[in-house]
Amino acid sequence: MPDPRIAGFERRTFLRAASAVGATTAFATTLTACGGPASNTEGGSGAGGASDTIEAGFSYPLSTGFDPMITSGATPYAANMHIFEGLVDLDPATLAARPTLATEMPKKINATTYRATLREGATFHDGSDVTSEDVVFSFERILDPKNASLMAQFVPFIDTVKAVDKRTVEFKLRYPFALFPSRIAVARIVPKKIVEADVKAFDAKPVGSGPYRFVEAVRENKIVMSAYDKYNGPHPAKVKKLVWRLMSDPSARVSAMESGRVQAIEDVPYIDVKRLAGTTKTKSVQSFGLLFLMFNTEDERFADKRVRQALHYALDTEKIIKTAMVGQAEAATGYVPATHPDYHKASTVYTHDVAKAKKLLADAGVADLSFTLLVADTGWVKDIAPLLKESWQAAGIEAKLNIAQSPAQYAKVDKGNYEVLAAPGDPSVFGNDVDLLLRWFYYGIWPETRYGWAESAEYKKVKKLLDQAAQSADEDKRKQLWGEVTDLVADEAPLYPILHRKLPTAWSDEALSGFKPLPTTGLSFIDVARA
Repeated sequence: MPDPRIAGFERRTFLRAASAVGATTAFATTLTACGGPASNTEGGSGAGGASDTIEAGFSYPLSTGFDPMITSGATPYAANMHIFEGLVDLDPATLAARPTLATEMPKKINATTYRATLREGATFHDGSDVTSEDVVFSFERILDPKNASLMAQFVPFIDTVKAVDKRTVEFKLRYPFALFPSRIAVARIVPKKIVEADVKAFDAKPVGSGPYRFVEAVRENKIVMSAYDKYNGPHPAKVKKLVWRLMSDPSARVSAMESGRVQAIEDVPYIDVKRLAGTTKTKSVQSFGLLFLMFNTEDERFADKRVRQALHYALDTEKIIKTAMVGQAEAATGYVPATHPDYHKASTVYTHDVAKAKKLLADAGVADLSFTLLVADTGWVKDIAPLLKESWQAAGIEAKLNIAQSPAQYAKVDKGNYEVLAAPGDPSVFGNDVDLLLRWFYYGIWPETRYGWAESAEYKKVKKLLDQAAQSADEDKRKQLWGEVTDLVADEAPLYPILHRKLPTAWSDEALSGFKPLPTTGLSFIDVARA
């Protein structure tokens, strides 16, 4: 199953990634990295198992390769956080930017020039030095349109990257961008020599400079990583081995956690959170992760924002959260959740108001509204779908549910063959600043090809406001402009969140030391040891 954070990303990127995966047997058979530990020496698990190994249960199989320029799967993306480094990384739990391969946060030379210095002695997992040439290569392959990198959309402000010397890199920007030091966390540094030699092999057997090195991966079974002994960075491995069990079946993850086979699991089913809390440590972290409605605005009914608003007002979101999610979500009152540092309460907040929904439909001249709702088959979304239908029925709106895997649904979307889509999304793993989060859904591929907003005056205004905010050095001004964008997209609602969900994680605090649940999909064992 594709990662719900980014399912349905730009088609050209998807096809390129699919091509790379399809050209190798990486995910059909077991892969073992040259020189890595043998796959039959994983060690024990649970309280009585090996103290040098952490085993964990993940909810998504391998749906893409590991090349950090294009990877889209939740599980390989999480693995890459252990295998690769950026000049700057995000703290997995707080999403705050911090220097990693760089000795400190990039230095601002002038409004459009930054420099970063690599830490001395950093090496890739093949033993070769990490050099400024590798950094330049890593950024240039992201910026090259022919590579269709998923990360390119996050760094459009970069003009050139050059090596000043072996350990110093200089960035020239197209325009001032105040968030530059933290935003470059989206770029992972890769070894030029290895990638150029065989990019498909690299996608299957990644080589980075992080605290853990890739050992093997089996598509619907496991990922194994081992400590990289020559790592000299700020976050060395604290166990010898990580074994990630890929368990898409929720009951299998819960059973593995209860039996002690694994020390942590992600994506605890909401219905099991309370029960697991009796025997393990559980916590639900508020995330940006949202359930959204997206409308085909080229359909004359949904071209009228009053119809889109009506469908939002008709939803009994609190009942949905209480019934399907056991209270583990917050109704959207803005584009980002109220816990976000740059939260802005939207000027339009969709409370449950059936009378208002009916009036909006009447004012729009739409009677007996009926449509097909495409629904992504993610477990918690499937649980919500019948409640969406029920809410709309109370307002005289008929929705036929069409539930299928995300790739199939987005294939319809990308052909314009849909009316309304309900799906999950969470780009916050790439960065938590509002500019990035707003641009994901409201700048580029989504408005221009998915919900048909390209020629609208509102879309042009959104782009103008986001560009003004990006180029402003005044933090208060940026927040003001982001607030204006939030108000506009909330009122127009071509794509807008219904709720922001909480992410329940379970772990053994008797077995793990330093573990923290994340506000994004996945688990992190950076700075985590066996207790």
